[in-house]
Amino acid sequence: MGKRQDIYRSKGEPLFRKKTGPGARVRSRPAPGSSRLLLFNKPFRVLCQFTGEAGRATLADYIPFTDVYPAGRLDYDSEGLVVLTNDGSLQHRIADPRHKLPKMYLVQVEGRPDEQVLRRLRRGVLLQDGMTRPAEGEIIEEPPHLWPRVPPIRYRKDIPTTWLKIIVTEGRNRQVRRMTAAVGYPALRLIRGRIGLWELGDLQPGEWKEVPLFPQ
Repeated sequence: MGKRQDIYRSKGEPLFRKKTGPGARVRSRPAPGSSRLLLFNKPFRVLCQFTGEAGRATLADYIPFTDVYPAGRLDYDSEGLVVLTNDGSLQHRIADPRHKLPKMYLVQVEGRPDEQVLRRLRRGVLLQDGMTRPAEGEIIEEPPHLWPRVPPIRYRKDIPTTWLKIIVTEGRNRQVRRMTAAVGYPALRLIRGRIGLWELGDLQPGEWKEVPLFPQ
């Protein structure tokens, strides 16, 4: 197995510490003022910003730095990967929809969509703000190592659910949720797993790690 990077939870406390001793490699933090990039697994019902309304959790409850900003948003009721950086040009390149950076989502929908529904998602869906770009969509098994959502999805015995993997190259407000609703299958749970070359990996909710600006 490859060497694991340090992973942190709120207040920057390490969950996994590298061994010390002869030959051990210790990763140092970048010097103040240098470029920095973090990957964060945003939990459900956390605002994707550092300030917010009283009673609502924000990024400040998890990220101990004040000089990084999210490169693109993730809805309050969605989970998964948020990329944060203090590099303005990189932040713009990730967030600006003109760059068509692919974003992958795992989506639990209500009902059993078929291939015809998937073809509609792949062609593009007409929303109130116009036609979406073509997307990638497929039915998948429930992710085997998925963390439980807190609070959990309300279980209804008579209504089945299905997991989809959807890849879009836009960043419209609540786009994936609106797309699945438009084809008749409302999203119950939505998790972002990848943005461009950056992946969520094994980060658990509330965990973050620092990575190179560009994946090797």
